Amino acid sequence: MMRIEIPEYALVLLIGPSSAGKSTFATKHFSRYEVVSSDQLRAWVCDDENNQKVSGDAFALMHMIVNKRLKNRRLTVVDATNLSARSRKTLKEYADGHGAPCVAIVFDIDTNTLFQRRKKRKDRNVPGNIVNKQIEMLQESKEEIKSEGYVSIYTLHKDDVDDVEIARIAPQ
Repeated sequence: MMRIEIPEYALVLLIGPSSAGKSTFATKHFSRYEVVSSDQLRAWVCDDENNQKVSGDAFALMHMIVNKRLKNRRLTVVDATNLSARSRKTLKEYADGHGAPCVAIVFDIDTNTLFQRRKKRKDRNVPGNIVNKQIEMLQESKEEIKSEGYVSIYTLHKDDVDDVEIARIAPQ
């Protein structure tokens, strides 16, 4: 069993391609108010979590919510692909600005598993070429992530995702 230690007050970035299991993981380990989900925010904006045309509005709302939660010293989990260095940098800056440690949980799931899961999804159908691009972005990001200043980085592979214990750590 992998133990993931998360400060009680922190920003947690879930990082990985579509179908990696980020949302399932978030639902299993965090309360619904702790998780800020890009898919859910798309649905809030236009009643359709698949509508990529409203991503700008959804992410603007995400940034506002993340900032407000951190301002109020609440554990905040960002459930999005978080594959670009620029998007991670902006979120990390929010954490730094509010004195929150930032934890990265990377979902490094093999391509075959991602595509098997993608086929089974009824709620969302991300095109295969987009998933392939996301896989490529993750591979390119692995080294960058190590130098971005997270207090902890955890990498989950297919067999790890269901065998994780989240430990909330009180401030020192």
